[in-house]
Amino acid sequence: MLINLVRNAVDAALEQAQSPQVGEPVPPNVTLRWEQFDRKLAVMVEDNGIGLLNPSNAFVPFYTTKPGGSGIGLVLSQQIAEAHGGSIELANRPDARGCRVKVVLPYRHS
Repeated sequence: MLINLVRNAVDAALEQAQSPQVGEPVPPNVTLRWEQFDRKLAVMVEDNGIGLLNPSNAFVPFYTTKPGGSGIGLVLSQQIAEAHGGSIELANRPDARGCRVKVVLPYRHS
């Protein structure tokens, strides 16, 4: 799941960096961070790509905006998170250009 989410973020950031734009080119950037709260672990993956053009289609099986994409990566990631009692959210970043994926999973501290 995490490999797929990071790969999507890298693809989006690289696509943005390679597309013709007005002004200074923006180097691709992907950030991973995590936080603990209420016996849960949240992992965030952020990129500086173009963001989600249609967020409501993100988890629709076989929907893709990538040439050659299958449209099953995010659906499978969602199923994996839910199978572990967690959730996954996608949204455009409120603070910058790009997308933020947040995976929340329960954890048991040993």
